[in-house]
Amino acid sequence: MADEPAPASAPRILILRRDNIGDLVCTTPLIAALRGQLPGAWIGALVNTYNAEVLARNTLLNEVLVYEKMKHRSKGALALFKDRLKLLSSIRGRRLDAVLVPAPSAQSLKLANSLGARKVVAARTDLPAEMHEVERSFETGRELGITGVPGKLRVFPDPAAVERVRDLAGTGPFVAIHISARRPRQHWPLERYAALACELARHSHVMLLWAPGPADDPRHPGDDVAAAKVLEQSGGGNVIPVPTPDLATLIAALSLARLVICPDGGAMHLAAALGKPVVALFGDSPVARWRPWGVEHRVVRPESGDLADLQLEPVLQAAAGLALANAR
Repeated sequence: MADEPAPASAPRILILRRDNIGDLVCTTPLIAALRGQLPGAWIGALVNTYNAEVLARNTLLNEVLVYEKMKHRSKGALALFKDRLKLLSSIRGRRLDAVLVPAPSAQSLKLANSLGARKVVAARTDLPAEMHEVERSFETGRELGITGVPGKLRVFPDPAAVERVRDLAGTGPFVAIHISARRPRQHWPLERYAALACELARHSHVMLLWAPGPADDPRHPGDDVAAAKVLEQSGGGNVIPVPTPDLATLIAALSLARLVICPDGGAMHLAAALGKPVVALFGDSPVARWRPWGVEHRVVRPESGDLADLQLEPVLQAAAGLALANAR
């Protein structure tokens, strides 16, 4: 970390966040605080095609710079490499004053240090284990004068995507159940998702959300088979299937829900960023660091840390309690 002070007038600041959807969502309070502290600054974000929609329509940013990861590539490796070189050259030409790295992996730090900025500000590695990811990201702004505590998460739905989901699902109101999760210990048994959907559908329309596609797709594993099983076992009726082939569709669907039930992951943080009450199903990830930020929520977690051991009743109780709390 360099020790030169950033210019006081109009610094040029880049936030580097090349990781997952939820991690980027947890950075949005930092963006808001930077804009409030430095209204005349150029503030940009370097993200990837997988998570970029998180920052779409965020007017607090001057620019969102996007690159494609090799594992998500839509073109040949050589073309992808050339595109990345062109983007990095463009960024170096901006003569950045600071690059903020909320998640300082070795690869992220190497990339940040290659951008020619006057300073690189990486998240501290000595932060308390119980500190939330939002707070960890927020800490990188302290060196640029950010004070106080982080505000709420924010994402901005695409109006056209919202209309597409409304055309598919109807007007609601809905309880949204999102079943997709990357890690095995975040997988809740499908028969319990089906029983949950069936029970909730007695009193409300239920949107069943999932990432479509085959489970063996190495780039974007999908849950078409799992969703079909949940729909079959839940009996249909008020359970409305809404596949979310892209992040814009997922955000739009979540924006129409009055309550969201989902595993710990990107959808959970997006729901919080939309101000939705959340029942969060946690496996073995640390609750203190990754719980829904800034919204009413209930965390349900088995003692084993494996969602396969979580029974239906605690989830139903959490949903009922959260619905009652928000009806007052």
